[in-house]
Amino acid sequence: MAAFLLLLLLTALTMLSASGIHFLCLDLLRSSFAVLQAVVFLDAAWCVCRSDMSSNVLQKALDYACGAGADCSPITQNGACYNPNTVLAHCSYAVNSYYQRKAQAQGSCDFSGSATLSSTDPGSNGCTYPASSRFFLL
Repeated sequence: MAAFLLLLLLTALTMLSASGIHFLCLDLLRSSFAVLQAVVFLDAAWCVCRSDMSSNVLQKALDYACGAGADCSPITQNGACYNPNTVLAHCSYAVNSYYQRKAQAQGSCDFSGSATLSSTDPGSNGCTYPASSRFFLL
């Protein structure tokens, strides 16, 4: 019976769609065949500061993110993401850290319109921006 359930689970686990991969989770404790929830996993997302905003606006977003829970230690002097030493680069790192720490909650990548979501990893030169896949319950 356990082998059958494992085979059933592996068969039902993945199916491709245009919007990503749907994972179907089976509730093996309550009923062998009950579908708990369909989940859509999308590619990783990063929150980045907009390059068309003024340095003053970006600095405010940077200051807010660092003061509200973002891990800004990598953008301090001698940190792995200090270079390039620009307000835009530091702002992007900070708002992305904030966004990831807020579990990519809706609205956590806005910063009064100074940030936006990107599907392109902004990291470079040994600087890794945290990211995780997004998911939605259907």
